[in-house]
Amino acid sequence: YGGMGLDFSYNIAVAEEVGNIRCGGIPLAIGVQAGMATPALARFGSEELKKQFLVPTIAGDMVVCLGISEAGAGSDVANIKTTAVRKGDEYVINGGKMWTTSGCQADWMCLLANTSEGPPHRNKSLICLPMKLPGIHIAKKIDKLGMRSSDTAQVFFEDVRVPSKNLIGEEGKGFTYQMLQFQEERLWGVATVLTPLETIIRETVDYTRQRKVFDQSVLHNQTVHFRLAELATEVELLRSLLYRTIALYVEGNDVTKFASMAKLKAGRLAREVTDSCLQFWGGMGFTNEVLVSRFYRDLRLVSIGGGTDETMLSIICKYMETLPSK
Repeated sequence: YGGMGLDFSYNIAVAEEVGNIRCGGIPLAIGVQAGMATPALARFGSEELKKQFLVPTIAGDMVVCLGISEAGAGSDVANIKTTAVRKGDEYVINGGKMWTTSGCQADWMCLLANTSEGPPHRNKSLICLPMKLPGIHIAKKIDKLGMRSSDTAQVFFEDVRVPSKNLIGEEGKGFTYQMLQFQEERLWGVATVLTPLETIIRETVDYTRQRKVFDQSVLHNQTVHFRLAELATEVELLRSLLYRTIALYVEGNDVTKFASMAKLKAGRLAREVTDSCLQFWGGMGFTNEVLVSRFYRDLRLVSIGGGTDETMLSIICKYMETLPSK
């Protein structure tokens, strides 16, 4: 479909590399396109849907967004309220989505909606939804703390009609498909923070080496260089967990537990590294003139987007409960 036919480890290599971009918003937008809104279509979509939506998206001729979160259902995906009611050969969609990355400019949305009244884990479907259809309203571009170069939209649907052939895979399997998409999304997110964290630590070392306080460099203080050494070690441990997870995933294993662990650690470490390093920059760190302050804002999203820290802990706990007791 226009891609290179490589395995998922190459996605992670790209994700690490785009971490060299000195902001979080652009890697996020690329991630939505490559690893968050298209995996289900690639795996389960019809040939017609792939030609209509996947091919131009891979080519970069179309922008895609992911319509999952709602004002009352963020990490609680099962609680979404948006409906897609089958009427003849169409679905009629009503509801709305919140915090939709690239939503203001997207050509189509990978939409999760309730297509029946059944149990919440078996009544949802994924639908390819063109964003220019009548009844789709972009309510606003959300003003955010960080990731400000990435547009985030609030979207409403009012009797939006879309052909039933735009259904991805089987009706009622949307929740399952989306959980699979989440694994790649979370692994991409982990990979994109590695390089920024390394960059922040390196730039903090350089700055504290030349910044003088009480007639000596800030880096000369054992507290400072020990702390930076600890943070660098934590980043390498996160990288090792990610690489182990990717190796297992490429082999076809279920990596939900390890992906959740990596996502949890990435979010917490992003907060820890940026906060500690910003402190060592002193007053300069509180300005918008340095990279550490930008990543302090941008990377805060890692603990929220794609499943909160608390959601990751819940997933990890469920997998731990399946372990045999000693």
